[in-house]
Amino acid sequence: AGLEARGDNIFLETAASGAANTGTPGSPGFGSIRQGFVETSNVNSVSEITALIQAQRAYEMNARVITASDEMMAASSNLR
Repeated sequence: AGLEARGDNIFLETAASGAANTGTPGSPGFGSIRQGFVETSNVNSVSEITALIQAQRAYEMNARVITASDEMMAASSNLR
């Protein structure tokens, strides 16, 4: 957030961002670089989609409960 965007994916450091940290890959505090490897996401998409489906079904079920409750309240109001 402290970097200044210059466009075309170029950013400049500002007083808010501070100076850049430089170092040798593989040294303590810095990552390592390996040739021929592809970086992967740290998110398991299958489990996230499964959780999303479960949340959606729970939402639908709760919405049906509220609708049924409203209908029962309306029916009980009409009985008087």
